[in-house]
Amino acid sequence: MTVSYRSTRGAAQRLDFPDVLLAGLATDGGLYVPDSWPVLTDREPETYPELATEVMYPFVEGTIDRSDFEAMANEAYSTFSDPDVCPLVQLDETHHLLELFHGPTLAFKDIALQLVGRLFDHELRRRDGRVMIVGATSGDTGSAAMEAVRGSERADIVVMFPAGRTSEVQRRQMTTLSDANVHAVAVDGTFDDCQDLVKAMFADEAFRSRNQLSAVNSINWARVMAQIVYYVWAAQLLGRRSTNTTFCVPTGNFGNVFAGHVASRMGLPVSRFLVASNSNDILSRLIETGELRASEVLPTLSPSMDIQISSNLERLLIELLDGNGPATAELLSTFRSTGRASLTAEQHRRLRLEFDGDRIDDHRTIEIMSEIHDRHGLLVDPHTAVAIGVAERMRESGETIVTLSTAHPAKFPDAVREATGIEPQLPGHLADLFDRVERFDSLPNDLGVVEDYVDSVRRH
Repeated sequence: MTVSYRSTRGAAQRLDFPDVLLAGLATDGGLYVPDSWPVLTDREPETYPELATEVMYPFVEGTIDRSDFEAMANEAYSTFSDPDVCPLVQLDETHHLLELFHGPTLAFKDIALQLVGRLFDHELRRRDGRVMIVGATSGDTGSAAMEAVRGSERADIVVMFPAGRTSEVQRRQMTTLSDANVHAVAVDGTFDDCQDLVKAMFADEAFRSRNQLSAVNSINWARVMAQIVYYVWAAQLLGRRSTNTTFCVPTGNFGNVFAGHVASRMGLPVSRFLVASNSNDILSRLIETGELRASEVLPTLSPSMDIQISSNLERLLIELLDGNGPATAELLSTFRSTGRASLTAEQHRRLRLEFDGDRIDDHRTIEIMSEIHDRHGLLVDPHTAVAIGVAERMRESGETIVTLSTAHPAKFPDAVREATGIEPQLPGHLADLFDRVERFDSLPNDLGVVEDYVDSVRRH
């Protein structure tokens, strides 16, 4: 049965998977979600690519041949350095780390984007088409997206990042690529500014059509779809496919933890999701109070979470609003215009049934990184440390927790060195990263200037 996709705001036409893949953002400004959730089968394939095909194929069935999808999954996950793709590391009897950073750019974004890049190529070849991918990154999405499509004959990509607000490793992974179809842009602003520019480009119908715009940010449903798999994989590795597990997720844009929510909607037993925030704690405050209240974006040691406007939250909000697209659009419009919006008491109660959350500041982040090294001999990056801190603070007696470890410690060497005195080493394929020539452009936070730039670099 072919799954149909609808916009969270209710005004755009329904699409099938290939059109959702290439569109990214709906024409009404909403995000695409499936009309229904497939049900997980009881099968437990032995390898990650096999499980990936099993979990994801129902979302694309009827639009991509299963053998083609299986081949793309096998090819995507052959780029990972660990045979398990996402291995589990035990911290104690009931607390495990799920390492999601064994892909080519050392961050969890590779797990989705290595597959999404291949899905793009497959569909663009079928259509004999081209796209211009525009994206915003708080650190890791950019390099993972650029790595996934570099050298493509049918896709150009422009990735905007907030100037001075990524780690040097994160920046260099974007700016040292020499392929003609990839372009890194430092924007004078925050990640939220970069994300707003992307959404504004999609809202400009003439520009969107002229450039055949597409997106690989987590606004693209295919990103979320690919992240569902590792929640099921973690439960399978622990022998808990039929037993409740708690997942603690460091998150800023809500895509990673929303994928876990989808896994639970598909039938994976989950006790609760712990949303781990840094000082930019709008999500944990929403869970506590039922109110969205934006504040200034603070630079932290965990920059991928330095966000106040979490795009993927919209996919959860429409569920809390019982599928009411116009009401979802109105709530988000209120939030964007006033910086505040509230759930009803019943909506907040339903949110709390599944989600809990807390925040960890930079001082405590460094302490946790040091403690984990002292106790376990492990180096962890600051985002993972935030999640470990929340998991340990909030764990209940007898609760089995899987904490998602989202980036390799070598992506954040300054923080690791401050916490442990150790210089984390980049893997061999990135060992010369600091010797490579950087190539990027700097632009103001100005839609007209950015659109002119995108027009200028698009290949015809």
